[in-house]
Amino acid sequence: MDRYYPKLRELGENKMNIAVIGTGYVGLVSGVCFSEIGNQVICVDNNEAKVKMLNEGNVPIYEPGLKELMASNMQAGKLSFTSNIADAISQSDIIFIAVGTPSLPSGEANLSYVEQVAIEIGSHIESYKIIVTKSTVPVGTNDRVRELVSSISSQPFDVASVPEFLREGSAVKDTLNPDRIVIGTDSDRAIKSLKKLHRPLTENLIITDIRSAEMIKYASNAFLATKISFINEISNICEKVGADVTRVAEGMGYDKRIGASFLKAGIGYGGSCFPKDTQALIQIAGMVDYDFRLLKSVVQVNQDQRFHVIHKLEEALGSLKGKTIAVWGLAFKPETDDVRDAPAIDIIQHLSDAGAVIKAYDPIATANFRKEVDVASITWEENPLHAAEGADALCVLTEWKEFAHIDLKELAEIMKDPIMIDGRNLYSAEQIQASNLQYYSVGRPGLTKLEGKAAAII
Repeated sequence: MDRYYPKLRELGENKMNIAVIGTGYVGLVSGVCFSEIGNQVICVDNNEAKVKMLNEGNVPIYEPGLKELMASNMQAGKLSFTSNIADAISQSDIIFIAVGTPSLPSGEANLSYVEQVAIEIGSHIESYKIIVTKSTVPVGTNDRVRELVSSISSQPFDVASVPEFLREGSAVKDTLNPDRIVIGTDSDRAIKSLKKLHRPLTENLIITDIRSAEMIKYASNAFLATKISFINEISNICEKVGADVTRVAEGMGYDKRIGASFLKAGIGYGGSCFPKDTQALIQIAGMVDYDFRLLKSVVQVNQDQRFHVIHKLEEALGSLKGKTIAVWGLAFKPETDDVRDAPAIDIIQHLSDAGAVIKAYDPIATANFRKEVDVASITWEENPLHAAEGADALCVLTEWKEFAHIDLKELAEIMKDPIMIDGRNLYSAEQIQASNLQYYSVGRPGLTKLEGKAAAII
C-alpha cells in the first residue's frame, strides 16, 4: 500500500458512508481509493454482469495497483458492489455521481446518464444527503441535478462538484496523492463533510462555487491539451530547421512559468478525457456565443499530428500498397488498455485503406482495440518481434517500456526493410547510431538515419 499512499495518516473518526454510482474508470478507482483510506463504500452499477464480475474480484479495466487494493478492501468489508441503487443511497451520507458523459455528435457532453441518476436519487433519498458530481460535466450541470432531485423529493440535500484529475495508468497513485482537491458548493455543511472526507489525501483543498469547479476541470484539460499540441507544432518546425525538440522541451521545462510536464512531442493525445473535454469546452463556449479559436486549433493540430507517421512511411516506402507494416502499441498511452480515440485507430485505418498489410502488437490493449477496428488486413501478434519479422517498416505508436529494451540490431535483422517510424521518440541517439535501422522520429532530424547514415534534416 505504501507504494500508492506514502502519506498514510491516522484516520480515526474520518470513516464515512459513501455511495459511488457508476463503476467506470473514475467511479471504480474513486470507490476503491475511498475505501482504502478507511471509509465504507458501496459502488453501484446497473450492469448486472459487471457487478457480478466485480464481486468476484475481477477488474474490467487495466490499471496498476487497482485489483490488489480492491481485493484487500473487499476482504476487509469496506468495499462492496451492487446494482440496487436504493439500498446504496439509504446506507450512504455522501453520493458520488461518476457515470459517463460521452460526446454527442455535436461535441457536447451527453448528460442523459447524469440526469437519470439524479432522478433515481430523488426517488430514493429519505434523509439528508450530499450529492457530489465526480463526472466531468458542463457548467450548469449541478444546477440541473439540484433541479431534478428537488422536483421529485422534499428531503433536504446539498449538491457539490468535486472533479477528478486522475491519469490513466497512474490513476490509483493520482487519487491517493492528488495535487489538489477542488470542492465546489454553496453549502457550509457540505464543505465541512467533504473537507473531512478528502483531508487524509491532501491539505490542498480548494473551496469554490459550483460553476467555477465545473469549469476548472475543463480548463485544466484544455490547457494540458494545448501544451501537447504546442510542442508537436514546435517538433514539426524543428524537423525543418534542424533543431532537436527534446532539447527544446528540456530548455523550456526548466522555466517555472512553463514546467516540463506535457511537453513531450509525439503523435498527439488520445484517450477518454482530452478529446472529449476539448470538444465539450468548444461547445460550452459556442453556447454563450464565444468562438474559442485557440482550442479549435489545438484539436485540429492534434488530429493532423497522428498522420505525420503516414507521411514518413510514404517518404521511406513510396506507395504503401502491398507493404507489410508492423505496429507496436495500440493503447493511447502506456500502462492502460484504453484505446478510446487512440492515434493507432486512425493510423491503422489509413494504412488499411492504402492497401498495406498490418501486423499489430500491444501488451495489454489488443482485445479492446479489436472491438474498435474492423480491418481484415490485420494480423494480431503475441510479441513485438513476431510483429516486426518480415515487415517493410515498423511504427512505434505507444511507448511501452518493453519496446525500449528490445535489441535494435536484432530487430533490424528480422525485418525485410529495417525502417522504423518512432512516433514516441522512444529511442536514444546511442541506440539508433548503434543499430542498422533506417530511423525517423518526431522533431529530432539529427537522429534520422537513411540507409545506415545520419541525415541532417528530413
